Amino acid sequence: MWEIVRAGGPVMWPILLCSVIAVAITVERLWSLQTHRVLPEGLLDKVWQLVQANQVTSEVLETLQRNSPLGRVLAAGLKSRHQSRDQMMERLEDTGRHVVHELERFLNTLGTIAAIAPLLGLLGTVTGIMSAFNAINEGAIGDPRMLSGGISEALITTAAGLLVAIPALVAYRYLRGRVDGLVVEMEKQAIALADAVETAGPRPPVRGRAKAAS
Repeated sequence: MWEIVRAGGPVMWPILLCSVIAVAITVERLWSLQTHRVLPEGLLDKVWQLVQANQVTSEVLETLQRNSPLGRVLAAGLKSRHQSRDQMMERLEDTGRHVVHELERFLNTLGTIAAIAPLLGLLGTVTGIMSAFNAINEGAIGDPRMLSGGISEALITTAAGLLVAIPALVAYRYLRGRVDGLVVEMEKQAIALADAVETAGPRPPVRGRAKAAS
């Protein structure tokens, strides 16, 4: 493995760095974007029970904010539950934007790695071909061994760039879709809370385990 890295030349180092960062981001986001962490089961029902029992206190709201991303959104709605629906929805939307930004953390970096890794591989291809031509200029036209270094560098960096870019792009698309699914479900539950507060109905219509895009 070390010999392959050395044969790839200096461009292999940024490609390896991109691979390490891509793996770290993918693992961290897969862990953070689990459904039960973002949308805890039955949280909306529990919140509505507190509202009906008139047990919504500042301590309850602080605990709810620390509970999960969905808890932050619901807590923002509860803080403005005595205001008009428009004001409550505005508060929910503002908080939701902050929560979405946190859910999308590092995804732009992952997308950037998926885009630049093939370019780094292409750069390695160019430098490898340049090394091969330099060897030819130095009289290596009749000695294939002197040309093999540049050719190996070109092929290895091209392959390495693609091996990093393809999984990174797949992970980026998957995680982006997962965030979108979680956000849609979060919006449904936030709207359900706003409707229930406005109409003072028996409970919000959204119940059970949140279903997010996998």
